[in-house]
Amino acid sequence: MGVPTLGCDCPVCHSTDPRDRRLRPSILLRWSDPAERTAQHPSGVQTSEQTGEHCVLIDTGPDFREQALACDLRTLDAVLYTHSHADHILGLDDLRPLSYLHQDRTGEPIPLFVSAETRAVMEHVFSYTFSQASTYSHRARVALREIGTGVTVGHLRFQPIRLLHGALEIVGWRFGPVAYLTDVSDIPEASFEQLHGLDTLVLSALRHKPHPSHATVAQAVLWAQRIGARQTWLTHISHDLGHQQTNQMLPSGIELAWDGLTLELDLDAHPIRQAE
Repeated sequence: MGVPTLGCDCPVCHSTDPRDRRLRPSILLRWSDPAERTAQHPSGVQTSEQTGEHCVLIDTGPDFREQALACDLRTLDAVLYTHSHADHILGLDDLRPLSYLHQDRTGEPIPLFVSAETRAVMEHVFSYTFSQASTYSHRARVALREIGTGVTVGHLRFQPIRLLHGALEIVGWRFGPVAYLTDVSDIPEASFEQLHGLDTLVLSALRHKPHPSHATVAQAVLWAQRIGARQTWLTHISHDLGHQQTNQMLPSGIELAWDGLTLELDLDAHPIRQAE
């Protein structure tokens, strides 16, 4: 619900620590490929100029526009989605200006990579965008695409990781030595096999009190220690967790993320190990 949460008078919602002000979670990945390596992936998503500059977004929550302005987002190659809940899809309409620019450059819509379940929800919620019968001329220039076994953008492969969010099967994403796993209540054993060799893990941890469809901080810490990434950042944080107080109780190498956190990553390190 974001922090501060509407109508709440708790200490975190009234905190003066800017890290306790939280928009709905999403990540933006920017990187450069050598142009010659980009050309080796004709089946992947490419920029029109083939310069090797890429930008991929994971999820478009209700706060997407504000987040995009804060990081001066001007181009976008693709959006990858984790699942269909409102706090992860409702900013889709704000892709419109970026999609117009993308289509002008490439002649193509921005591809949105989704599971079958997420596709069905989006086609219903955004029928004015995706329905062939829609007459809305200013719809976003976007196209739903199946995730399949993964997505390639430039030379970087995005591998879907199966997760559970309560009873709903959702998707986490691994790219190089990094994994983004949000809204998790359980990680199947086969998915742990896909998470070997991580350097950086972003993992959700809603609060201390148990929740039917989200991991607690304690559960997330156990998973993080089992996965063994050098650094774990906890995300999808409710107003039950104060930033400073929570970090003081977390083990070394695990801490709360915050809005605007920027990481420099070596995306060529530790290639993905395919599950057997």
